[in-house]
Amino acid sequence: MRVALFSGNYNYLREGANQALNRLVGELERSGHRARVYSPVTDTPAFEPEGELVPVPSIALPVRREFRLALGLPRAVREDVRRFDPDLIHVSTPDILGTRAQTFAKRLGVPVVASLHTRFETYFRYYGAGVLRPLAEAHLRRFYRRSDHVLAPTPAIVEEMKRLRGDDRVTLWSRGVDRELFEPKRRSAKWRRAQGFADDDVVLLFFGRLVLEKGVADFVSTVHALRKRGINIRPLVVGAGPARERVELLGDVVFTGDLEGPELARAIASADILLHPSRTEAFGNVVVEAMASGLAVVCAEAQSARAIAGGGREIIICSPDRLADEVAELCRNAGRRRALGILARQESARFDWDEASRSVLAAYEAVVGPNARA
Repeated sequence: MRVALFSGNYNYLREGANQALNRLVGELERSGHRARVYSPVTDTPAFEPEGELVPVPSIALPVRREFRLALGLPRAVREDVRRFDPDLIHVSTPDILGTRAQTFAKRLGVPVVASLHTRFETYFRYYGAGVLRPLAEAHLRRFYRRSDHVLAPTPAIVEEMKRLRGDDRVTLWSRGVDRELFEPKRRSAKWRRAQGFADDDVVLLFFGRLVLEKGVADFVSTVHALRKRGINIRPLVVGAGPARERVELLGDVVFTGDLEGPELARAIASADILLHPSRTEAFGNVVVEAMASGLAVVCAEAQSARAIAGGGREIIICSPDRLADEVAELCRNAGRRRALGILARQESARFDWDEASRSVLAAYEAVVGPNARA
């Protein structure tokens, strides 16, 4: 098959969504298929892209300048798609580029597969624009209904998409974790000491982009509450973003910035507890990576966290106003921390990248049907 993939951010910032897309493209090409990716780019990409990447003209968003927005589908890009002659078009972002790509696919008579990666409709309240949420939800309903098939990251979202569409043309595209990279043996007392952590410090990890919608305010308020109780907690932040200044107000925080590969895995495994306060995730890759690293995990109540837990007890899920209570109990009980970390490591084996990619390939084949190239 030939797959034309449209993304709002394929590799210029490191995010769970684009890492999943890159893994998918790599698996497609290893399986003998071809993928051509159309996305905004920058001069400072976060990582090397899988597949053939075609830059799409874009501008920086006025409020979030780290993100790029393509304002349309230029003629040169449309001609490139025509020459590539795809069997299907995959749209991964419900932005202008993704919407125009849908329309163009229909003009070409090519089926459209949409994948859901982010709950964009939940972002507005973090930026004082909650009044816009109904408009965003109306757009998202139209976007996913216009597609021939939808890929969703959790069983709950699969059912939600089926209800929205009124059909069964929705497939689960879960996520995976590299359990050889993210594993407890990466923990390093030497690295902890180099960051200024004492051996008896309980290191509380925030892992992800420092943006408001990831629950930065809840992380900060939880640390404040723990300190008022006299809990020996030391914050570690792995990631970067415009909300860093809010976390800096805590003082005594270790910031690593963006890391990758063994350096990232060592930093994660060297923490003690992951506090994941985000309630806007569609999946939550960082939770699974922390689980594979053997950390005790505390998550704010969210559909994504419930999907990862799968009804088990390997992670703690609670309302935001209970985060400090749960973390405090883990700080006082090292045995429970270790037991949760062992169980989390075991349960992380449920998330396999190869299996996830195969589910997408099966969905592609079902959509393309007998028109696929031999």
